[in-house]
Amino acid sequence: MPIDPSAVGTPSGPTEGFWKSKDCLLYALGVGCGVDDLSFTTENSAGINQQVLPTFACVAAAPERIRSAGENGFSKVGTFNPAMLVHGEQGITLHQPLPTDAEFVSTGTITGVYDKGSGAVIASEGTTVDKATGAPIFSTRTALFIRGEGGFGGDRGPAAVKIDVDRPADHTVTYQTRIDQALLYRLNGDRNPLHSDPSFAKSGGFDRPILHGMCTFGFTGRALLRVLCENDPSRFVSMDARFSKPVLPGDALTISIWIEDGRALFRTERAPGEVVLDSGVCVYRAA
Repeated sequence: MPIDPSAVGTPSGPTEGFWKSKDCLLYALGVGCGVDDLSFTTENSAGINQQVLPTFACVAAAPERIRSAGENGFSKVGTFNPAMLVHGEQGITLHQPLPTDAEFVSTGTITGVYDKGSGAVIASEGTTVDKATGAPIFSTRTALFIRGEGGFGGDRGPAAVKIDVDRPADHTVTYQTRIDQALLYRLNGDRNPLHSDPSFAKSGGFDRPILHGMCTFGFTGRALLRVLCENDPSRFVSMDARFSKPVLPGDALTISIWIEDGRALFRTERAPGEVVLDSGVCVYRAA
């Protein structure tokens, strides 16, 4: 059936699951951390306590860590070719530093079905709490873009934040991704063959498998955590951005950051002038 705007308000969950220290370490490796980031990549280095990257919240509820799942609200939006699905926007809010081990319960709601003409956008929000105490751990905001499914006459949705800064960035950070970055990152739970199978990627209009948008988001989050929070996750509050172009494994990513009134605006480029992550806003706590 076609995309159904009446899916707005459909709940998802409750979903119960867990994560362990090893999952957090694997995620850190998947977004490029290494020997210079031992607090995120090891659990037994002398004098170093393991910490969890804030953007791990995006993969915390990976399928292999789910013990029980309630209703899947996304199933109510209609049918489409999965090869035409890409990540549109992502946001996270941390209510506490992420623990290295957790038992959690997540719930969500479809908050918007938007008609962009060339495609449809499905927006949702979710909340994850500690199973034992009910204390909130993090919240997420997601928008998925389905190419070719627009034109059903719906609302276009809210406009993105515009980064219109008439000065050079206060900080820039460049990270090099690996040619096999997507093969490593997919072990965090997103096994979409768009990121690993050349024939599937071609059916979706790409010359070769592309990098997960959430991997680009994770690389960008690392830069924000380093520059704004001195790698202290307790100072990282929230991060929102829009995916504007695909990234290929092996690309270098440059993150530009402008500090404004207790928050930061940011964008990520895969080559000078080619923005892949835009409309970025990060809220953080001062030291």
